[in-house]
Amino acid sequence: MPTITELLSANLLEVFGNRDAGSRRAAIERTYTEDVVFADPEGEVTGWDALEAKAAGLIDAAPAAFAFADAGPVYLGRDTGALAWTFGPEGAPVARGIDVIEVRDGRIAALRTLLA
Repeated sequence: MPTITELLSANLLEVFGNRDAGSRRAAIERTYTEDVVFADPEGEVTGWDALEAKAAGLIDAAPAAFAFADAGPVYLGRDTGALAWTFGPEGAPVARGIDVIEVRDGRIAALRTLLA
């Protein structure tokens, strides 16, 4: 079973930061519960397909030089975790945020993204 730290990394890099649709989908199915709830300032979506659409819409629309990077320590609770991140060209991020996850049965059941 993956650790909370591993789940936060997979969320950031293997899903939201992944430009390959096939491996992104495999990571989604491995990392999240089928009924995952994702919420950000734009709203809330539920399920693998909706989460995949959000991730694809974000990364596929970004310039090739844009990437996600972790930006600080991982914060851990018993079944929760948080990780700050940046998005943009290396060394010149255009966005910053924090992902907060809730874990159920070794997968992310809820993901909340807060933007700076």
